[in-house]
Amino acid sequence: MVMVQVQCNQGESATVKAHLKPTSNGFSRKCAALVKEQRAHIYILRRCATMLLCWYIEGDD
Repeated sequence: MVMVQVQCNQGESATVKAHLKPTSNGFSRKCAALVKEQRAHIYILRRCATMLLCWYIEGDD
């Protein structure tokens, strides 16, 4: 068993016990879930920034 330090959202950290067996997918599932959540946050921020930029450019007329 391996102890792995995982960096979570907003500076929180969690220690995860990972088994080095191919049947144990808990660690990879947790990482995949964190990546998916971060990608969703980045997508929302990108859309908001684009919308605000468009409003700013349209307001210059």
